[in-house]
Amino acid sequence: MSAEGSTKAVVAALVANLGIAVAKFVAFLFTRSSSMLAESIHSVADSGNQALLLLGQRKARQPADEEHPFGYGRSRYIAGFLVGIVLFSVGGLFSVYEGVEKLRHPHELESGVVAIVVLAIAIVLESFSFRTAIRESRHAKGPLTWWRFIREARSPELPVVLLEDLAALCGLLLALGGVGLTLLLDEPLWDAAGTLAIGILLLAVAVIVAIETYGMLVGEAAAPPTVETIRRALASAPAVTAVIHMRTLHLGPEELLVAAKIGIEPDLTAAQVAGAIDEAEALLRQAVPAARRVYLEPDILRVAAGQPAVPGAGASPAPEGSA
Repeated sequence: MSAEGSTKAVVAALVANLGIAVAKFVAFLFTRSSSMLAESIHSVADSGNQALLLLGQRKARQPADEEHPFGYGRSRYIAGFLVGIVLFSVGGLFSVYEGVEKLRHPHELESGVVAIVVLAIAIVLESFSFRTAIRESRHAKGPLTWWRFIREARSPELPVVLLEDLAALCGLLLALGGVGLTLLLDEPLWDAAGTLAIGILLLAVAVIVAIETYGMLVGEAAAPPTVETIRRALASAPAVTAVIHMRTLHLGPEELLVAAKIGIEPDLTAAQVAGAIDEAEALLRQAVPAARRVYLEPDILRVAAGQPAVPGAGASPAPEGSA
């Protein structure tokens, strides 16, 4: 998943949400609709979230230094986690509070037609943002379902924007339903119910975003297909007899740490061992460009008689001593 595609989706969402937030707030001033106020706060929170994601991307581009030898790639994960917190606290909790207050103290809706027009415009703008996020995500999603893509993606921006835009569209439809039913039935409780439903929706999305980005922040291995590609690349090196064991860790969405112990032919000289390691590393980087940090430890793999080592196997017998 390219950072460029993620940035394009985030910028599109930011531009759309800023325009929508202004329109919704103006509509709230005319209508005094609690659904419109909840949606205004929702769009302001979304705009802040996109700004956080862009800030995380910018921070992640800083080069590694003495205090941060592995770079700043996880800044993008921190930004994604903060998005979940903002959605929960600013968007979800405020909307729930506002909905409960309006259920307890309902008031008449003013200029409902203005609210409906603004909501219709907001749906169009939000659909544009959602469409951009879907288009930018398709090449990274591959054959995965959308839910598996959100669960397994190692880059936080596109899954977060997809969830935010989906929640925004659903929230707009809930607000439209609340305002429409209030006008149709002359019952302001529907507007309050719409506000409460928006808050519950945002809380649910916030929890999903926080859980997914928390896993990335703590540290996740490469996806299974990538791990298998790494294993095959190492095993294909001429002097490598087996991949004894291996660990991977995402330092950032496009930066992967690989540490592996590899079996080397026992009759090689020290210079030949060094050359074999360099060749295995070159093959690995060619197969998986995201493998920026590679640490390979050579070893001599000894197996019981009649049980030849299988190159690339993950459960090869433990070595007896180091090379």
